[in-house]
Amino acid sequence: MIETEFLCRIQVTLEPARELGQTPMGRRRIIGISGGQFSGPKLSGRVLAGGADWQVIRADGVAYLDARYTLETSDGALVYVNNRGYRHGPPEVLERLARGDDVDPALYYMRATPWFETAAPKYAWLNRTICIATGARRAAAVELEFYAVK
Repeated sequence: MIETEFLCRIQVTLEPARELGQTPMGRRRIIGISGGQFSGPKLSGRVLAGGADWQVIRADGVAYLDARYTLETSDGALVYVNNRGYRHGPPEVLERLARGDDVDPALYYMRATPWFETAAPKYAWLNRTICIATGARRAAAVELEFYAVK
């Protein structure tokens, strides 16, 4: 049995999507990250502007998520995040998400595996911890919950 430990809840604010169109890999979208915040028992602080989610929407409708951004903890440490995952669901639910509607995240699947990298001794445990995340897409943000696999 796998056990997890809640790390933090994060809200990442987003810029409008830049649509590159249909590429050999699928429909490519780049969504800039403009900021955000996170809080939890072991991690809290803000999301720095400058990252992005390099998405590919596959032919089967599955969105491959590849977000990279930097966290700044409340005590000033920097933590790089590479968060990869999938979002999929019934076509009518995905259409509502694409319009920016507020959709109950129980109606679609959004899961990811965040990998962390930091030089801060206090947070070095992140460099060797496998994590998972659940997510919800909002009109101008993504809400995630990060869990460490024990």
